[in-house]
Amino acid sequence: MNRREFLMSTLAAFALSALPKLTFGEAIPVSDAVKAKINPQNKLGFGFMRLPLTDPKDQTAIDYDELNKMVDLFLQRGFTYFDTAWMYMGHESEIALRKSLVERYPRDKFTVASKLPVGMIKSKEEQEEVFNKQLEKTGLKYFDYYLVHNVNAHTIDNVRNFDSFKFVNDKKKEGKVKQVGFSFHDSADMFEEVMKEYADQIDFVQLQINYIDWDNPGIEGRRCYEIAQKYNKPVVVMEPVKGGSLAAVPPAVEKIFKDAAPDMSVASWAVRYAASLPGVMMVLSGMSNLEQVEDNTSYMQNFKPLDARETQVVENAVKTLHSELQIPCTACRYCVDSCPMKIAIPEYFAIYNKGRQGFGSNPFRGQQAAYDKMAANHGKASACIGCRLCEKNCPQHIEISQWMKKIAKIFEA
Repeated sequence: MNRREFLMSTLAAFALSALPKLTFGEAIPVSDAVKAKINPQNKLGFGFMRLPLTDPKDQTAIDYDELNKMVDLFLQRGFTYFDTAWMYMGHESEIALRKSLVERYPRDKFTVASKLPVGMIKSKEEQEEVFNKQLEKTGLKYFDYYLVHNVNAHTIDNVRNFDSFKFVNDKKKEGKVKQVGFSFHDSADMFEEVMKEYADQIDFVQLQINYIDWDNPGIEGRRCYEIAQKYNKPVVVMEPVKGGSLAAVPPAVEKIFKDAAPDMSVASWAVRYAASLPGVMMVLSGMSNLEQVEDNTSYMQNFKPLDARETQVVENAVKTLHSELQIPCTACRYCVDSCPMKIAIPEYFAIYNKGRQGFGSNPFRGQQAAYDKMAANHGKASACIGCRLCEKNCPQHIEISQWMKKIAKIFEA
């Protein structure tokens, strides 16, 4: 057995051992109090996280001609929820929201969510500075929804030391925030701990929920959703399409969906899966072009939850996806800013995942040129020094340093 065959057999064995028990058919009770806060016909939110670019190499080079058309169509089709954050799009997302939305539409035509970046803040006093700057960047006088961003085991000390939830609730009392929440990326046990401590100070939670992570022991989507319902909190869903990876699935998985509904996009199954949960009040989609807005709004305008047959289709797709063992990167880029070697981590993961769908004795050969081109202007995978700063910031809990070694062996041998 040569090196490549050994690597692939090892990965395949891991994929089979990692397949969790699937629980798609299990009903999770949702209180009438939560249901009363949810409009089942308006569950689609526009995430300002993966906006169209005029230069793919520059996250701040936002294509406003395209973005304006996307915002226009989204609003025209009856949707109103926009989600942004301090660090999205190289810290330009909030400005893009002002230019494409706030300066072009009356305030009563939309709602906006932004977030307090507790992982980047160094003092209690800095929270006030950042919040005021966010109002300035967005051009708003208040946020409809404001979240403590990315609460996890690494950021919880800041949350506690800086009284972050008290700070946001003080802004609510001042009329500068309408509803308070937090976004979460960690274990269900950690989520329970945070909820016990702060549930009485929040109105909603934001969780990563999608069909591939519902029973994933690394994400624990189902358990976190159950805990949210236990505390009677409606859920905003992030990463329903897992950074686009559930829109660009392997051919075998695409066939499962297309055989079931030839006219529906692959992405629609992921968005509808998340929106079908009765405790979900909003599903965020980080749309990157007008076609994605066209597609998402087309089936969410007259939203119909998945029925039993469709739920079985999704479960079949999940079983097939697990056998493919793709790196579960969502391209959120939280890892990139912390990398001292300037490694193009999300791009290398995308190249690897694409190569996994190849054929023949060397399926990665077709992606070699893409890797070489990216490595010419960024740190190579082999440049990883194993500092693991990226892993501390990874919401998917990917062992990035180990994957860099594997990718280097494939593309730099």
